[in-house]
Amino acid sequence: MSDAHDQTYDVVVVGSGAAAFSTALGAADEGLSVVMIESTDQWGGNTSMSGGGLWLPNNPLMRRDGAADSREEALQYMLATIGEPGPASSKARIEAFLDGVDDFLLTAERHGMRFMRDPDYPDYYPELPGGKIGRAVEGMNFDVKRLGEWAATQRGVVPTPVRTNDVWLLGRAWSTPGGFARGAQFVFRTLGGLVRGKKLVGLGGALAAQFAHAVLVDARVPLHLNSPATGLVTEGDRVVGVRVGDGSTVLRARRGVMLGAGGFESNQEWRRRYQDVTGYTSGNPGNLGGPIALAHDLGAALDYMDDAWWGASLAPYQEGPAMGFLVGERALPYMMIVDGQGRRFANEAESYIDLGHHMNDHDRGGDYWMINDARYNRRYFRTFSIQPGLMKGMAAKGLLARANTLEDLAGRIGVPAGNLRATVERFNGFARTGRDQDFGKGDSAYDRYYGDPTVRPNSCLGPLTKGPFTAYKLVPGDLGTKGGLVTDVDARVLREDGSVIEGLYAAGNTTASVMGHTYPGPGSTIAPASVFGLRGARHMAAQATGRVSSTSSSLA
Repeated sequence: MSDAHDQTYDVVVVGSGAAAFSTALGAADEGLSVVMIESTDQWGGNTSMSGGGLWLPNNPLMRRDGAADSREEALQYMLATIGEPGPASSKARIEAFLDGVDDFLLTAERHGMRFMRDPDYPDYYPELPGGKIGRAVEGMNFDVKRLGEWAATQRGVVPTPVRTNDVWLLGRAWSTPGGFARGAQFVFRTLGGLVRGKKLVGLGGALAAQFAHAVLVDARVPLHLNSPATGLVTEGDRVVGVRVGDGSTVLRARRGVMLGAGGFESNQEWRRRYQDVTGYTSGNPGNLGGPIALAHDLGAALDYMDDAWWGASLAPYQEGPAMGFLVGERALPYMMIVDGQGRRFANEAESYIDLGHHMNDHDRGGDYWMINDARYNRRYFRTFSIQPGLMKGMAAKGLLARANTLEDLAGRIGVPAGNLRATVERFNGFARTGRDQDFGKGDSAYDRYYGDPTVRPNSCLGPLTKGPFTAYKLVPGDLGTKGGLVTDVDARVLREDGSVIEGLYAAGNTTASVMGHTYPGPGSTIAPASVFGLRGARHMAAQATGRVSSTSSSLA
């Protein structure tokens, strides 16, 4: 965008992930004019790079399937998992999220987007009051050829029609009949798309592509790449536009500006300042926190800046985003995770954000290793093992080691051999009895979702007895940061005193998460990004018609 003049729209959206697209979709649905800007040369953000799940309790797809859920149960569960640690995750914001679920899904469907349930995927704490199995939703596989020229600039899309509810079975495709059958289905689905001349994608790539088709193709919303927001234009106390690039172009907004541009996971200075880590992110390299800084300069409040959507990742062997963020691999038998002293410190199969918190709390900056025996490598499909160059690169840098004995392995990775031997012996005893008495691996239905049902008495525990043994170095990685601007129930940005910065909205990882410091279920990032993006668009449309107040915060 190089033209030196002002352009005026009802809504200006900064970013191109779920929060941004949901806002643009809502604005178009309301008949408003809208423009999107993206700082990088690719659109889709973390959404396109992700698993693409949306955790949407009590959603229309559940009701169509007769799956029991209710607003009351969902609220009970969220309060039990999240609590109320701050204004971003207040009860009012939690209720606003729950009350926006139907509007988001039904609006998206009305604009041609198609979804499916993951009926077997549990909440991450399903045993807590109100916990359920089957609240997760994902976009159907999508033919990106339908995007036309936009297909060439989508970020990080995996060019296969894999689905979230494939992953738990594909992991054991070589060890169980159900896994093998799902693997065959996946192969036939892929070949079927090719035979029909389609380029089918799944996971976050499919969700982002569906958003793009609804917004960019059908609604003809303009999206400008390589167009970073470099300033917010104000009149009095109200935000009325965005300066783009060198500032020669100003996009003016009659109704509001939405900041939906992700977090700051790729800003190493901010990671050190707020989180005391250098950061090993699997997120978007373009997420540097610029829009957060612009709003903060106007007095916007910040929260949860010390937190991220943590998880264990394979240690990177080269510069760039971390590869090998571990999800289901941690729950499988015949493996454990130990610290630099060769001792376990957490339930390997727990929610990835919990494991990430435990890694940081246990020994921030310390060494961690995933240890497994020969059966783990032989029996289970590991998504990280097929990433080009990853295994070879890790081995060359000493981040992966193999040995026929535990003592030899300990020497290769620099942990005390006696400690590692004692840890393995204790773990093997738990595997034989079926109960992890130290950390409870396999106790939760969430743990067992990724386990191997042919291993008994605990599908997540298998003894480490058969060499060669393998060690992979792990780091506390993340899928993005979860701190940012504090917003109200309609996605309006707030000051420290709780007052509204008029005309300024934010959603997604640009904001402090409604989920607090935890992760209630699969898709707890994209779901609130989508819901609050749409809520923001609805509020922008309503305020000029007198349907809502535009002066007071609706946080409480």
